[in-house]
Amino acid sequence: MTQRIYDKFITQLQTSIWEEISEIKAEGNLEAVLNALDTIVEEGKDRKEPAWRPSGIPEKDLRSIMVPYFLQQRDALQRCVQKQEAENRQLADAVLAGRRQVEELQLQGQAQWQAWQALHREQKELVTTLREPE
Repeated sequence: MTQRIYDKFITQLQTSIWEEISEIKAEGNLEAVLNALDTIVEEGKDRKEPAWRPSGIPEKDLRSIMVPYFLQQRDALQRCVQKQEAENRQLADAVLAGRRQVEELQLQGQAQWQAWQALHREQKELVTTLREPE
């Protein structure tokens, strides 16, 4: 009798476990996750270098992962800075060239204005001399 109770208990337990597993598979998309894990394992077989394993020291593990990333980011930022500095130099050169051009135009305008003033004075003097009775 004890054996029958035991067998019934085991059967019910196995049925319950299988139902739980089926429920977990259905809810968590466990089959797709396990298939992806199988794919990762297969891809890992072709690698020649050893897989990363934690050392047990969180600081060391974090540093081993983050330092290469930060170095890569630093290099990328330095390239951006160099590119921006080169662009700034070009813009500064363009601004200086524009200022020189403005100065030249101002000098030309001033020279033309002075020439016009001199011509205007000459015309006034000529008109004045023509009007004066002798």
